[in-house]
Amino acid sequence: MGALDGVKVIELAGIGPGPFCGMMLADMGAEVIRIDRAGAVKDFDKNSPPNDIISRGRKSVGIDLKNPEGRETVLRLVEQSDIFFEGFRPGVTERLGVGPEDCFERNPALVYGRMTGWGQEGPYADAAGHDINYISLAGVLAHIGRRESGPVPPLNLVGDFGGGGMYLAFGIVCALIEARNSGEGQVVDAAMVDGAASLMSFFYGMMETGFHQQGRGVNLLDTGAHFYDVYECADGEWISLGSIEPQFYQEMLEKLELDKEEFAAQHDREKWPILKQKMADLISTKSREEWDELLAGSDVCYAPVLSAYEAIEHPHNVERETFVKVAGVAQPAPAPRFSRTPGKIERPPAHPGQHSDEVLMECGFQESEIAELRSSGAIA
Repeated sequence: MGALDGVKVIELAGIGPGPFCGMMLADMGAEVIRIDRAGAVKDFDKNSPPNDIISRGRKSVGIDLKNPEGRETVLRLVEQSDIFFEGFRPGVTERLGVGPEDCFERNPALVYGRMTGWGQEGPYADAAGHDINYISLAGVLAHIGRRESGPVPPLNLVGDFGGGGMYLAFGIVCALIEARNSGEGQVVDAAMVDGAASLMSFFYGMMETGFHQQGRGVNLLDTGAHFYDVYECADGEWISLGSIEPQFYQEMLEKLELDKEEFAAQHDREKWPILKQKMADLISTKSREEWDELLAGSDVCYAPVLSAYEAIEHPHNVERETFVKVAGVAQPAPAPRFSRTPGKIERPPAHPGQHSDEVLMECGFQESEIAELRSSGAIA
């Protein structure tokens, strides 16, 4: 049993951070039922699941929320659930008749999660946006990149998945614990701009002390330092070094056979560009495999820079089973790990509407009701 075994979740289908939150909850044992649009339901082969990894672990019901009977079907599911979450713009679920007040009327102890980019209110609340915009406004993107380049978007990891999906999952579980103590539900307003800003807390502290300066590529952790960066090898591959602490820095000097006197002033920022160039020249003389033989497993704070495909095959990840295969698709295993209630991928991603009858019957709908709902177009 997972840590969230017995928790029932209703997820309104969306993209990106919402489904990622649903994956996290499902991986930890929650029963997550995804409400897909009835119009998205097509003929499918249940033996050939979609490759949408972050949609794994759910059952899917196809429902037309614009149909009054479809709306009522969702609210009946809400009555039996602990959590409901959606990722629409502010006001959309209210117009559909499944907003917070509609759901609380049916289930006062419900946790109602909302995933947006800008939040439920504010000047930008109703505007469209994506990860790159949210982390820009949060004061994150300006600090990611090299001194000689403009800001570099870090995929959509910081806004969508870190500041969005993870914070929504965290907020939902916090609210669930509180609801079980108080008997009262509440709304969790997870905005990606808020979450991304929160992820910058450490750096706001360093800025206050002056340790982290304005500008990109001039600080300890943003590629400014010669001992915390990635370097290209002779074969065009890359390695990463993060020798921050004095003892690790000394080991780096020894392993790389660098001049200890020349490199003695580790934190002299004026010397960083020159020392970085010397290190770059040195690293470029050997292949990644050669550096791996010399540095892997040492206290230099080293790792080869692997592609996603290479990471699956690395011995460390293989031994820890960091990646698993589900329905033939390699993917990250549930994280974090639990000693007594481990996470589990219950099933591969579902086709829209794949479990409509199964889910509704489990929730007390009669076969005749399901037939009527299908006939009216309320479900698919």
